[in-house]
Amino acid sequence: MSYNDAVTPGVRATKRAIDLLASGLGLAVTLPLYPLIGAAIYAESPGPIFYKQRRAGTLQGVEVIDGIPRPQFREFDMRKFRTMRVDAERLTGAILAQENDPRVTRVGRFLRKTRLDELPQLWNVLVGEMSLVGPRPERPELLVNLALAIPFFEERMRDIKPGITGLAQISLGYSGKAPENSEIAAFAATLTNPFELEEAEGAEADDMRMKLLFDLAYAASLESLPAFLRTELKVILKTPMVMFLGLGR
Repeated sequence: MSYNDAVTPGVRATKRAIDLLASGLGLAVTLPLYPLIGAAIYAESPGPIFYKQRRAGTLQGVEVIDGIPRPQFREFDMRKFRTMRVDAERLTGAILAQENDPRVTRVGRFLRKTRLDELPQLWNVLVGEMSLVGPRPERPELLVNLALAIPFFEERMRDIKPGITGLAQISLGYSGKAPENSEIAAFAATLTNPFELEEAEGAEADDMRMKLLFDLAYAASLESLPAFLRTELKVILKTPMVMFLGLGR
């Protein structure tokens, strides 16, 4: 069953109303921070302040290419404050963000830890490309491979807009790593490497498998208004704590 089949008109309308209210208010409140953040970014790493990157949004369907099913996503340009060196991908190309990524500047590390780098995405929410709460959007060239490597990974985006924050973001680290001593950390090995294969230990997709669990749980909450409101408010109320306490990676 897809999101469009399961969601009620009340959930759909309420979610959009929350997005419009939160993004409009958020832009008004945080706009004074932009010059300060921009100056800090430029002082350490001269270059563009903002970073625009193509991301995959909602799942549109699956197309078979050369005998291989490949998910097709609605793409959009996501905006962020720049947190990496200007030439960060010159030698590597598109790769997943890593914990303690050496390409990230000192200012960028602070922005990521506090999630302040995501503030420009309030505009994406305002114009309807994203939602305040939802699965994080990945880059199209990476997402297709992840969908092939992780069963049902593309289902996290079926008819659901990507979000600035989400259930995975308030529960896991910036890259998706389970925090030490957390309830989910005790099951991390079982979830990411159930057959205990030595060559599979520490795979890049492990953190994404952890994110998938929370994203699918969020998608399930959209099937009823009470469940949606409980989950949505939990994520919205906990996000500032994650930002101010620097619980990101």
